[in-house]
Amino acid sequence: MSNGHTHHQTDVVIVGAGPVGLFAVFECGMVRLNCHVVDVLDDVGGQCTALYPEKPIYDIPGFPRVAAAELIVRLRAQAAPFKPVYHLGEQVQALEPETGGFWRLTTSKGTVIQAKAVVVAAGVGAFGPNRPPIDGIEAYEGKSVFYYVTQREIFRGKRVVIAGGGDTAVDWALSLSEIAAQVSVIHRRDKFRAAPESEARLKTLAKEGKIDLVVPYQLQGLEGADGQLTSVIASSLDGAEKKIAADMLLPFFGLSMSLGPIADWGLALERNQVAVDAATLATSKPGIFAVGDVVTYPGKLKLILTGFSEAAIAARSAYALIRPETPLHFEYSTTAGVPDA
Repeated sequence: MSNGHTHHQTDVVIVGAGPVGLFAVFECGMVRLNCHVVDVLDDVGGQCTALYPEKPIYDIPGFPRVAAAELIVRLRAQAAPFKPVYHLGEQVQALEPETGGFWRLTTSKGTVIQAKAVVVAAGVGAFGPNRPPIDGIEAYEGKSVFYYVTQREIFRGKRVVIAGGGDTAVDWALSLSEIAAQVSVIHRRDKFRAAPESEARLKTLAKEGKIDLVVPYQLQGLEGADGQLTSVIASSLDGAEKKIAADMLLPFFGLSMSLGPIADWGLALERNQVAVDAATLATSKPGIFAVGDVVTYPGKLKLILTGFSEAAIAARSAYALIRPETPLHFEYSTTAGVPDA
């Protein structure tokens, strides 16, 4: 974490502490570049931490199956020997060029970081839940209304209502049906926008009485006091209402995503993504590189493993910019090793 000072100078500042941002710390460290990392979320991991920490990922090399949260723990441990400084819960508000080839980055908390190179690893950019238009829902948020599941166990023995019809809603209905006292799913149609096998399993559990499908209905209102729900009101298309006893509500209506302040940095964009040179991951601004889902180039694949490769390329591109007088001698990690954490 940040040491409390508001002004810092480093080799590279990484914007975004998701999986690709964390691996960029490691790759920069392997070429002896020091890093500071800024992320608007209060913890590292990006969407892996905020949206689906317990969901399995199957396409990480060497891991037939790994939970998103475990992947983040391992990536942070991998970066730890290089002693990155994290500035969490801070959004980058301004990025300006300075004399001497530095970039000056200022955050929402007034932190100033000067760096010779910037690596944007912002994933999908700023994201947040699409909140249902229900009066008074704010009073329940974070207490009995949740837009993300970060700890599955808190739903054990609870009466849970899930609203939505996509993969997230269906996946969590299936998962929580194993531990919750009751799971009800509100959706405006009988057809779900989820993987066919998941939808089939959902309907099988409904027939077995393990999940209550409230269809075709939509979320209408909440009842409770002091932030604690007692019931959720659903209404049909013809106006009929149904009251569902509930301890917790999970509205899954997708995410609102945008580049946020990144859009104002003057970088060349294509379809709301940062355009880069695939050979160097350089953006249109000298000294600013970008990796991961935030970037686009011909043949780009939006996969975590692609982002890992991009992080390695960007680190070496940053080294060539920062240490032009000292050509980088390529070494494999088996030869170079890493410092003790």
